[in-house]
Formats: sequence, C-alpha cells, structure tokens
Amino acid sequence: MSDRLGVGFVGAGFITNFHIRSWQGVRDADIRGIVSRTEAHAGAAAENCRKYRVGDPRVYGSVAEMVADPRIDALWICAPNYTRIPLMKEIVKTVKSGKGKLRGVACEKPLARNVAEARQMLELAREGGFLNGYLENQVFAPAIIRGKDILWRRGAAVSGAPYLARCAEEHSGPHEPWFWKGDQQGGGVLNDMLCHSVETARYLLSDPAENKCAMQPRTVCAEIGSLKWSRKEYAELLKKNSGGQVDYLKHPAEDYARATITYEDYKGRRCVAEVTTSWCFVGAGLRLTFEVMGPEYSLQSSSLNTETSIFLSRRVTGSQGEDLVEKQNAEQGLLPLVSSEEVIYGYTEQNRHMAQCFLDGVQPREDFEDGVLVMELLMSAYMSAEQGRKLTFPPPALDEFVPKVAKGTWRPEELTMGLPPEH
Repeated sequence: MSDRLGVGFVGAGFITNFHIRSWQGVRDADIRGIVSRTEAHAGAAAENCRKYRVGDPRVYGSVAEMVADPRIDALWICAPNYTRIPLMKEIVKTVKSGKGKLRGVACEKPLARNVAEARQMLELAREGGFLNGYLENQVFAPAIIRGKDILWRRGAAVSGAPYLARCAEEHSGPHEPWFWKGDQQGGGVLNDMLCHSVETARYLLSDPAENKCAMQPRTVCAEIGSLKWSRKEYAELLKKNSGGQVDYLKHPAEDYARATITYEDYKGRRCVAEVTTSWCFVGAGLRLTFEVMGPEYSLQSSSLNTETSIFLSRRVTGSQGEDLVEKQNAEQGLLPLVSSEEVIYGYTEQNRHMAQCFLDGVQPREDFEDGVLVMELLMSAYMSAEQGRKLTFPPPALDEFVPKVAKGTWRPEELTMGLPPEH
C-alpha cells in the first residue's frame, strides 16, 4: 500500500479551486491530474496547485486518459451536474477495460439531478469496484463536528436526544450560468444548496453511537418560490450577467426553498429538521446558520459571526471581489472577514478524511448511499411543493420523478406557498 494518494480532479471551476486551497491541510495525498472541458481553466487550476504546493498536476485531454495514468489513484468529480453520468460511465469503462485502476471516486454535492441518476451513480461505482465518497463539506466543518461531539456527549447523554435542528445556507446567487438552469442543474436553489442543510441536519440529529441508518425519514413538507430573480429588473440583470444564457422571465427556477423533514429514531422518538435556502440573501456574503435544540441544551452557529471584521469608509473604493467572504456583496462598511473559508466550511477535514479512507481501503462516512438518500429527500421536497401538501416518505413514484423546474414547465405563480391547492 502506498502511503500517498495520487488524486485527479475532473472539473477546474470555482469549487475545484476551493478544494485546491483546502489541500494544504491534506498530508496523505497529492493532486496529480486535472481534466476540464476548458483547457485554460485546467491550466489555471494546475498553476494554483503549484502555487499552494499541493501537487504538480498534469493536464489531461480526457477522463479516460487520466484514469489510465498509474500515478492517479482516485478521482474528485467536480464537474457540472449534467455531466456526472457520462463521466462515471467513462471512468467505469476505463477501469473495467484494465487500462486504469482506482481506489476511490469522490463526487461533489448533489450526487445527481434526480433519484434515478443518483441511483445510477451508486450502481456505476459498485460496477467499477472502487470506494466512493460523497463530498458534503458542511458535515465536516469544525464547528459542526466539535459542536455535535459536545452536544451529544454532555447534553444528550444526560437529558436525552435532540429533537429539532434548523439549518440554512443563503447567498446572492451562483457563479456560473448552468447553476441557474433547471434542466442542466436538476432544479434551482433547492437542488443546488438545500442538499447541504438536509444532510447537516440529519448528521446533527443522529446518535453518534448508532448506525446512521438508525434514524429514518417519515414525512417531508416543502415549498419553493422565485422571490427575487423573476422580478423583471433582476431577470434582466441575470440575463445580462450570464451573457444571455439565463432568462428567468421565460425559464425560471426557484431562488427560495424550505422543507420540514420528520425523522423517527431507533427508539421510536420523533425529531424534526427545518431547512431553508435561498439565492436572494442580501448580506455580507455566504451565510451558513445552524441550530439544535434538546431537552436541556442548544447549539447555535453562524459562519458570519467571525472573529475578525473590517471597516472601510465610503472614501475607500475599489473593484468588486471575494477576498473577505464567498459571494461577497459589498466592499464598504463594517464587513466580516472569514479567515480560512476552506477550513471553516469543512473542505479541509472532508478531503483529509476521504484521502485517508481511500488509502486505508475503507468506505468514507459520507458515501454515494448518503448522496442517494439526500436526493430522495430533495425530490420528495419538490414533489411536496408541487402538490402543496405534506408527503409520507418515500412518496410513490419517487424514482421516476423529475421536478417541473428541471423540465422547464414550472412557473412561480403556480403555487400559493404554504397553502394547499384550492382544488
């Protein structure tokens, strides 16, 4: 067994560069390869690896070529959602042909665009015979890991298990046009970001002494809306900023979503996850909030309650950037500084865990099965929103379900949020 893992990245966009920065805290693996649809992006990402001294990667012409290189032991899939199935098929085909060998494949959230695709991702991983990891960074965030440890070891051990978790992720909108397109991304903000809050809430509510399957979803109730980006002036701004690729007056996706998921644990106790997300948050930048309630204890965390803030007067002017916080919305005033986003958001610990598991030949604690469950909960949420009612989990025909948002047939005015249809 080698004591170092050679990793190849599939995709070279925003999230890959987040991973590259996090790799400074990963001691057991080197980034040795990058492949991207855009050669310039791949070259820039490779240069970033050299800048941070986390590897000297080769840029490959295809995924198959990268898998065939014996220096590559594992892949991190960070390519757009609509490319995941073809990529996995190419990976598995190369491995089964004997041209390459992989210890593991890790895939960014969400695992796919719908349940059918998520199950196919899992089946392909099993067919390829390699370990698999689901890249859900927030359950690896230091505040979440440490908070859960104390909460369960001190609070729950004395007074009983927690019964309510509230998790939210909010910002002003994604970087790339494909995120805004329902068909390519699989939906809107619910599919893109509620996946984080759903899995983090489940993690916080789950007894660490029990198997994670000991707590089962029982009901899902959700609502969605396009609150900001379907307004004419903002739809026109979005169309302009995307170079005409995104038109929310003709093909909207939701920019707001919330869901309530009821779980039942192995003792028959009920607990509730309240999860919220939006692309219409107006604030300093990306905001992650977490709250847990138990019989005699509680936990609260917010990524914007930072240890450092900076004040810049109106006489200090400059270009727009994201040097203070991801999705930064202002360059003046009293601003929070998130000192090490890749650590605080959980990327460093996540990648360290995945690399160590692949080296040790064991399945990571977040894997494709978790990705499938998250997708089942997200699609149940879409189904609940479309039907305007609470659903028992899993609802019928979930495996075949594709949201109206992904089909391009959803309209924001179809539903009165929070109320059942009049008929």
